[in-house]
Amino acid sequence: MSKIDSTARVEDGAVIGDGTSIGPFCIVGRDAVIGANCRLLSHVNIDGHTTIGDDTTIYPFASLGTPPQSTGYKGEPTTLQVGSGCTIRESVTMNRGTVSGGGVTRVGDRGFFMTGSHIGHDCHVGNDVIFANTATLGGHCEIGDFTFIGGMTVFQQFTRVGAQVMIGGASGVRDDVIPYGLANGIYAKLSGLNIVGMRRRKFTKRRLVVVRSFFDDLFQSEGLFADRLERVRPRGGEDPAIAEIIAFIDEGKARGGRHRSLCMPGDGGSVVD
Repeated sequence: MSKIDSTARVEDGAVIGDGTSIGPFCIVGRDAVIGANCRLLSHVNIDGHTTIGDDTTIYPFASLGTPPQSTGYKGEPTTLQVGSGCTIRESVTMNRGTVSGGGVTRVGDRGFFMTGSHIGHDCHVGNDVIFANTATLGGHCEIGDFTFIGGMTVFQQFTRVGAQVMIGGASGVRDDVIPYGLANGIYAKLSGLNIVGMRRRKFTKRRLVVVRSFFDDLFQSEGLFADRLERVRPRGGEDPAIAEIIAFIDEGKARGGRHRSLCMPGDGGSVVD
């Protein structure tokens, strides 16, 4: 049985899973679907067509499923989907999508969202991510699995971040960050590979050597970036991580007519392919 505090307001039509507790002064809208064994501690606001997966804990003053912060939004019934096993700390905000952006803001499983972090409209966030305090996504961003985002870091709309990336704190991210990348800075630059994260994901020493060599040849060798990319392209068969990086770059070349710039090392600036 679910447990709902007498001071909470759960509108008719909301679906509350077995074993879920809704604490004092929470507000749950009529179109919300909350899974089993969730905990809304107190003062949580769930609005709109929002789905929360099982075993998710939401802390006070989080506000999920509120309308997108978009001047083009006209009240359409768009959605927010949050996966299972997430921890959503105080004052986190997640907006639902827009019709022009596909209508869905999607957050994966087992995410850890620290105080004040924000997921903008139409973002797609992977599994097992960590957002430190006040990490902020503009609309339409994509964040890969096992990515860590430092505190006070902000992302320009439409930015893509590959899997297993680490972004340092207080960074401004305007360009796409390759999978397994390590980036930081006021205007974030690529400073290497996320070796710590790769080791945690059980990369062997041999794999690390192979991927590091590929990274150096792609980003540190002489010549135009486009020429370097073609030179290293045959190395995609050496390791799945290399193939993933190449595929990520290729996907960003032309997405819906929008060419994506790529985060580059040091003073190399960004590259638009």
